[in-house]
Amino acid sequence: MASGTLYTYPENFRAYKVLIAAQYSGAQIKIADDFVFGETNKTEAFLKKFPLGKVPAFETCDGKYITESNAIAYYVANDQLKGKTDLERAEIIQWFGFADSEILPASCAWVFPLLGIMPYNKQNVEHAKDDVKKALTALNSHLLTRTYLVGERLTLADISVAMTLLHLYQYILEPNLRKPYQNVNRWFQTVIYQPESMAVIGAFKLAEKTLEYDPKKFAETQGKSSKKEKKEKESKKESKEIKESKKETIEDLDPADAALAAEPKTTNPFDTLPKGNFDLDDFKRFYSNEDEVKSIPYFWQKFDPEHYSIWLGEYKYNNELTKVFMSCNLISGMYQRLDKMRKGAFASACLFGTDNDSSISGIWVWRGQELAFTLCPDWQVDYESYSWTKLDPTKEETKQLVQQYFSWTGTDKEGRKFNQGKIFK
Repeated sequence: MASGTLYTYPENFRAYKVLIAAQYSGAQIKIADDFVFGETNKTEAFLKKFPLGKVPAFETCDGKYITESNAIAYYVANDQLKGKTDLERAEIIQWFGFADSEILPASCAWVFPLLGIMPYNKQNVEHAKDDVKKALTALNSHLLTRTYLVGERLTLADISVAMTLLHLYQYILEPNLRKPYQNVNRWFQTVIYQPESMAVIGAFKLAEKTLEYDPKKFAETQGKSSKKEKKEKESKKESKEIKESKKETIEDLDPADAALAAEPKTTNPFDTLPKGNFDLDDFKRFYSNEDEVKSIPYFWQKFDPEHYSIWLGEYKYNNELTKVFMSCNLISGMYQRLDKMRKGAFASACLFGTDNDSSISGIWVWRGQELAFTLCPDWQVDYESYSWTKLDPTKEETKQLVQQYFSWTGTDKEGRKFNQGKIFK
């Protein structure tokens, strides 16, 4: 079974291919948590392993290096995803090329200007619209009599093409625009709503309205409207050199990575809230290094109820849970998509029960008194799949729940026994 470390930035559709393939195969993939796009991939150590500095990049457990998302996905996939025959494997490679050559350039040219991360050129956008229509028409025709792109079961071809279409379905293809492509719509939703896909990308929402062009977005992204920043430069020459250096860096990247590099830096909502006297990082270290008999009393000794709150999150759709490993993947996928929330939060999520009879719930602790997920759009992908209850830290019932979830013991409300847990820290 393949295993190793994946270097990528959050919500990279290319990395999604790899992670979904790993969900099917059971490959043990660790995402490098110290990777910072635009910094880590420019270091000498990283470039020694991956000379082009592009991500996703994969380092196997035995020190081998693989680049290009389709190649990494192929490496971590199981035999079913790779195709059963030589013909199927060739067809899968064919669809890789279709996604990268026919869909991706047109998607970038249409979507990125509307997001304000590339200049808007009407002629280019109109040309991209035509190219998208041609690609979707061809895809729609192919899927008229097929459930999947290759063979009778889902393969890497479906994963690769669907992930490349992700931005179009997220930002562009409102109901009227996607109506002519019913076969593609059916197939796309089949792929993204597989448990293995949802464990990685969450509960995906189709576009309700096409994103509209706003000329202010690109100016704001590029910082053209900020006179204050210019004044803070030591000299006009230095400002010019920095600008040119940044431009060269972005131009060296492919369209998707260049778009990410051009995105404005977002602030963490927790930074705007009072810190109080509860050192969450200190507790995380203590919890990691000590047994629960010490770490749980330590939590209550240090906890600051004025500036932090405790919540119980309970998964709403337990009746839809099947295999235990798939249920655990839902937890891991949620944690991955909430990576930026780690700075001010801690959680212990537990799965109770067995295959086809299980539940998911957990105790969360975060800075502030409100439901944290509403503070940032990036944190709202999964939280609506859970019911959230704010707990009173002074009540004995709360202390019992913290004891249970932090120490991974007991049963759920239906009497299902604890199976396994995952920590968010």
